[in-house]
Amino acid sequence: MGDTILRDGDTCWRTSRADALAFLVDGADYFAAVKASMLGAKRSIWLLAWTFDALTRMQPDKIERSGSPETADRLGLLLRRISALNPGLDVRILCWDIPPAISAAQGFAVQRAAAFFKGSRVQYRLDKSLPNSACHHQKVLIIDGRLAFVSGGDLSTDRWDTCNHDDVDPRRRLPNLRRYPARHDVATVMEGPIAQDCGQLFADRWERSGGGRLEVPAPDYSEDSPWPRGVTPDLIGETVGLARTEPNWKTHTLVRENLRLHLATIAAARDTLYLENQYLTAPTIVEALCRRLAEPDGPEILSIGPETSPSFFDRMTMDSARLAAIEALNAADVHGRFGAYTPRTTAGKPIIVHSKVTIADDIFLRIGSANLNNRSLGLDTECDMAIEADRGEAGSETRITIATFRNLMIGHYVGRNLLEVEAAVAQAGSLAGAIALLDPSHRRLRKVAPRPLDRVERFISDWSLGDPTTPRDAWRPWARRQCLREQVGMIDEFTPLPAARSPGPPPAEDDPTPPARARRRATPPPVR
Repeated sequence: MGDTILRDGDTCWRTSRADALAFLVDGADYFAAVKASMLGAKRSIWLLAWTFDALTRMQPDKIERSGSPETADRLGLLLRRISALNPGLDVRILCWDIPPAISAAQGFAVQRAAAFFKGSRVQYRLDKSLPNSACHHQKVLIIDGRLAFVSGGDLSTDRWDTCNHDDVDPRRRLPNLRRYPARHDVATVMEGPIAQDCGQLFADRWERSGGGRLEVPAPDYSEDSPWPRGVTPDLIGETVGLARTEPNWKTHTLVRENLRLHLATIAAARDTLYLENQYLTAPTIVEALCRRLAEPDGPEILSIGPETSPSFFDRMTMDSARLAAIEALNAADVHGRFGAYTPRTTAGKPIIVHSKVTIADDIFLRIGSANLNNRSLGLDTECDMAIEADRGEAGSETRITIATFRNLMIGHYVGRNLLEVEAAVAQAGSLAGAIALLDPSHRRLRKVAPRPLDRVERFISDWSLGDPTTPRDAWRPWARRQCLREQVGMIDEFTPLPAARSPGPPPAEDDPTPPARARRRATPPPVR
């Protein structure tokens, strides 16, 4: 279907320019950048969230007591002070109206926030404009119609962590002073016309929730930029795509850009496919990956995810499906190109991987809210951003940045710096080989140990219980298999490029030159 992955109206909603773009790894950097940008807001602060907690500490290591917004540590207090001191600032929060059974586990945070903002200038809405069993899962923040954050994590009390993922960090505490485990998330911050698209997404959601029609603020470039101080852009002048998932409900039609973008990316990968995701359970995604593993010269596929899910419901449903997916991928891996890993702290404690990152070779990178499960591909609302490098000289800087970011992610898990990871990739010629060199005992990145599923786990995974594909089968699990068969049929629309499928004739025995594919894998990306 073409040589490009990002296609407006097909694999993404629309593409636009980001004058500046930066990656924010883990909560400490993300929260600090969000706070800095909020303090720089002149016209508007619009937030789409799955959950929201007014008690969230933005910089728990920098606490001062005063009446200034700059020293406010709690997110709710920060927003109330900002809006009170700047009457012209339009502050709006649109959060999923979480059902009581789920909200109770979070201390009814979204309901408490509604009470906290009552009587303030902050406009806070709980959005239930969805079919039963679906959720609003988009995580997007827009400042002044000029700056946008797209994230895999929410601004909540158990999301903050540093890239070190220390075993004992006194700053990782809930409001009740209980400690929570190490957690990994990834976000992006973008300035430029792309923020207008993110703002339109918010405006559309706000109107559907019953809040009325909004106009996205036009950016005023005569004012100081809300770009967060201390954050250096990773890319300048990049084209960015936004991909959504939205269910068919009432007058709203089904939007499956995220699913189509996943399938297009899997088909386009030539050498490597790097997946960080909270879940790897969707049968359609697993089938597409299995087909690539069956190819004699398909890409190496690396999956990094949590050992177990943090909630009881997800442990019952998602964990069974994840084990079944890894079992299927291992069975399809006849050429030895698949590896599933779960990260650990230095003391061997599990790290909750909550990020949603996909990187294909050095040409494509996506970050956002969509998990690799059924819900994120047709039932819940989702939003991902994606960048695709040009194949020619014009895309060289972007390709370097994508490969560098991937290597930094691997290095942060195993406690190694960028140069060490690049050297290991060059020596091993593969990502799995590099991990084995950097972490020979697999103490920090453990391979997921296969185990047989019991009868209950097999039943849950076979029927995708708790993981509907659309409202059509949300309450009809017996219809889910037919829905999945229809989804799997979409894979054939995205055919791997011939160069990725056909390795060509082997070199002559006396030819010392390795094939081009081997040369690509053995060459580390240069440092920016």
